[in-house]
Amino acid sequence: MESPATALTFRDATDADIDALVELIESAYRGDASRAGWTTEADILEGQRTDPEGVLEVIKSPDSRLLTAEQDGAMVACCQLEHRGEYAYFGMFAVRPTLQGGGVGKAVITEAERQARAIWGVTEMHMTVISVRDDLIAWYERRGYRRTGRMTPFPYGDERFGLPQRDDLQFELLVKPLT
Repeated sequence: MESPATALTFRDATDADIDALVELIESAYRGDASRAGWTTEADILEGQRTDPEGVLEVIKSPDSRLLTAEQDGAMVACCQLEHRGEYAYFGMFAVRPTLQGGGVGKAVITEAERQARAIWGVTEMHMTVISVRDDLIAWYERRGYRRTGRMTPFPYGDERFGLPQRDDLQFELLVKPLT
């Protein structure tokens, strides 16, 4: 059987991908469809995870790229890379729920790190994760990211980020040296 890493094709997203990207990101994190995978946030957040305007903003930003991964011609994963000086920010990461746990996510994050080093020459990757997502944080730790204990507040009241189902949400900064 072919491994997910060799079966994936990577490219930068374009305007034509916006609807597919919004559907992919929403399916990985929100609603019943997200429960097919392990990255669901359905129990802590309802509402939207992103919208076409947010995706377009990432695609059009001169310091950002929205990397897509395709398998057999279908978009199966994506992530945002943003150049922020000495480091790159990793976000908007989504893998189709039915493919989670099969190595696609690991292949995408590995490629994102490689591209950030090669294109921008950065020495670190940063990301923020909702601090109560212990399983997700553990997954990133297995890939070399470390918890910093540096927290930023969740944007309560801004429905663009979802409708919180609990009052203790915050983001923790995770960092990985890229060598």
